[in-house]
Amino acid sequence: MRHVFNFLQSTVGRKYLMALTGLVLVFFVLGHMLGNLQIFLGAEAINAYAYKLHKLLPASALWFIRLFLLICIAIHVWTAVTLTLDNRKARPQGYQKKQAIQATYSSRTMRMSGIILLSFIFFHIAHFTVRSVPGMKYNEPGVISKKVDASNDFIPTEVPLVKKGEAVFKNGQKIMTFNVHDMMIAGFKSKLVSLFYIVATGLLCLHLTHGVSSMFQSLGIRNSFWRVRLDRVALVYGWTIFLGFAVIPIATLVGILRADPSGGLIANAQVHQQEDITHKLFTQEVTLK
Repeated sequence: MRHVFNFLQSTVGRKYLMALTGLVLVFFVLGHMLGNLQIFLGAEAINAYAYKLHKLLPASALWFIRLFLLICIAIHVWTAVTLTLDNRKARPQGYQKKQAIQATYSSRTMRMSGIILLSFIFFHIAHFTVRSVPGMKYNEPGVISKKVDASNDFIPTEVPLVKKGEAVFKNGQKIMTFNVHDMMIAGFKSKLVSLFYIVATGLLCLHLTHGVSSMFQSLGIRNSFWRVRLDRVALVYGWTIFLGFAVIPIATLVGILRADPSGGLIANAQVHQQEDITHKLFTQEVTLK
């Protein structure tokens, strides 16, 4: 055990730790992006996805996953910081003239993007997971949707779990779930928040583009033959992650994504559609008169 601990503290061991924890985070980011993109399938899909994650999985399993990811982030940051300090100690005076001969822009900005991404992670957890950002405490009624119904009450933050356009019942009662669909749209309605997310995902793209490529080098499986191919794979992956995350706030700001207080119920959608048609016909009739 002591030999393992000493190896993990060595330069080679820390590079392995950085690569392995980076690999875990690479897969998590991809899965998280694919889950979020379900918002384009409607409120029914994204709310059901969130319900399965939080209700069907045991609470202990969910917290284990969260804790494991946080540990991976902590180890990844620790290895990055200590390896950087070791490099500075090895070259205390630095170069008289810095030249970026083979270094890409993403590799030269790894430290800056890493620090900003760490701040973004804390904000993202507070924004959508803990829901504690001032003015965006989505657990409170009226924050997700300001619309008021006939009884002058705010639409609740919970909506029925919907399957094929109809509410799901259990023991004669509707299964209620958190309105994740409208929470995301309400959050990205803020231009500053959306801009921050877009910039952060852009930096994530740069970070991943270099990180995915260098990860194989740290593990010793990248040679001159595979270098170009792996760099291309890393570039495609990085841009995919950027576009996958950035398209949601952009679609919200331009009005492609809209709130659905019904949670995806077809009956409610038909009622609202009929109300819109009646309103248009009535307006046209008044105009003709």
